[in-house]
Amino acid sequence: MQTIEELTQVDLDYIVTGAAGEFQALAGKTVWLTGCAGFLGHYFTKAIHHFNLEAAPEQQIHLLAIDNYMRGVPGWLSDVESSKIELIKHDIIDPIPPEWAAADYIIHAASIASPKVYRKYPLETIDANVSGLRHMLDYAAARGSDFSGLLNFSTSEIYGDPSSDAIPTVETYRGFVSCTGPRACYDESKRLGETLCVIFAQTKAVPVKSARPFNNYGPGLGLTDGRVMADFVQDTLAGRDIVMLSDGKPTRTFCYVADAIIGYFKILVRGRAGEAYNIGTETPEISMLQLAELIAAKAAKLWDYSGKITFAASEEAAYLTDNPQRRCPNIEKARSELDYHPGIDIDDGVERALTWYYHNRLEGNS
Repeated sequence: MQTIEELTQVDLDYIVTGAAGEFQALAGKTVWLTGCAGFLGHYFTKAIHHFNLEAAPEQQIHLLAIDNYMRGVPGWLSDVESSKIELIKHDIIDPIPPEWAAADYIIHAASIASPKVYRKYPLETIDANVSGLRHMLDYAAARGSDFSGLLNFSTSEIYGDPSSDAIPTVETYRGFVSCTGPRACYDESKRLGETLCVIFAQTKAVPVKSARPFNNYGPGLGLTDGRVMADFVQDTLAGRDIVMLSDGKPTRTFCYVADAIIGYFKILVRGRAGEAYNIGTETPEISMLQLAELIAAKAAKLWDYSGKITFAASEEAAYLTDNPQRRCPNIEKARSELDYHPGIDIDDGVERALTWYYHNRLEGNS
């Protein structure tokens, strides 16, 4: 099994090489990253730090790593803090402090993305996805031509539960989404966020673009996050049977985080203002049962896991309400406009993810 240092080095080299042109565009610029302590913030921050290690001082990226740090500052983030990577404690629903270094680019990734958490905190979820985004858009508009790009994180959840003729799903699909169900606080606030982005692009010439992630996974996603990949891995690390809280039939495609981060850098720098881009992989589309079987097989290889797959009902009544039966993106738009070509298959990606989780099994983060 790789060490975590070896795994991280491979992933960061892959990101910086795969987004080489985008990093050159960001060189010497100031970037704000909201939600830096979260799942996607993990490799966004580390990739920028990795780039800076090899860049000349004047070419290094100045990163403001912004988060409310409600669970404290993770150790990995403290490790990369430097004169070029500043840790800023701030809640994005509050006004932007005027003393911050002026941003050339903003990556707005602050959000509550775990279903079990946003169902518990629906109003806070809406505030982060709407009010927090509005602060960033207003700031970008005020900067005018001095501002280069804003990446808004939307979600594939805005498509709801697509009909079979809308799979793989293209960006022009309008969605089949409940505005009152237990997922609505997240889904509908992300939809409104995209509306805001389009309006600001059209009326204020803000160079804002939206990413629609499809089932990203890998290093940085905490074991207690509540998403299916983390739940299954948590079972294997505990040496217990993998518990399936559905019939195992819903299908998804899964995109390893290093591939996803490359896509997000490409949207930030090269995406068209007011546009949204699917970021994920088109194949294979696998069932939750197949995912559990793959994780069990990899855990058996890596640490002699011998558990079974069992079925149970969730203690949370709304666990499966409005849960999409299929989720699979069409990524032709990102492929043709951004030169986005994910290259890490699920077999390799799951092994990398489990290796990372094994080394971080006490807390699920680095």
